[in-house]
Amino acid sequence: MAALRNFSVCLRLKTGPLRAGFFREVCKPILSPERRYAINTAVNNLHFKLDERTAHSSLDLFKKDTGVIYRILGLDPSLVMDNPERFRDWAVVFGDCQVTSGRHYWEVTVRKSEEFRLGVAEAGMARDECVGTNSSSWVFAYSQRKWYFMSTNKMVPLSGVGKPDRVGLLLDYGLGLLGLVDVHKPQVIHSIRAQFRAPLCPAFALWDGELLTHSGLEVPQGLD
Repeated sequence: MAALRNFSVCLRLKTGPLRAGFFREVCKPILSPERRYAINTAVNNLHFKLDERTAHSSLDLFKKDTGVIYRILGLDPSLVMDNPERFRDWAVVFGDCQVTSGRHYWEVTVRKSEEFRLGVAEAGMARDECVGTNSSSWVFAYSQRKWYFMSTNKMVPLSGVGKPDRVGLLLDYGLGLLGLVDVHKPQVIHSIRAQFRAPLCPAFALWDGELLTHSGLEVPQGLD
């Protein structure tokens, strides 16, 4: 498949329409008062929760901040604590960890959702943009019963994947690889290559239903 700017799709899998959407000992707190994420180095078993400070007002966190549900009305933005980390215009939430190296794996259970995005984004991504619409985020997206890869506001259709109720994500920071994983085999069914130059956070966007994250997992054997 043709290269798309600074990334390419390796064929072997929605996004919403383009509209105005453990670590063991290696987790160390960042001292910045505005970004108190954890930094993960080369050790696997990435463990994270969803960061309420980043969650758009239409998103509610549950199950000890490992799940997110979309509320069609959401909260009045004026009632949500003002926070520069919060996404203002799009139903996006980040994980509370930054990855700067290593190979990591997590899974996501999808419940009653027909429109969502799963992937990674730079921790400093602008909060008035949606994951997949800029050069600082890379996501697999599901929309209108089809899968896509998205970055820089470009949508690449992906084939051969139905609507699974649970998927895995494989991140190799050093290789610049993000893979979508069939958790039942397991195997990478689609992967992309990019040049990661900044700390990355697990990233999620949701316009209906629920997503439940599962982190602290070993990378399954045999994943390429």
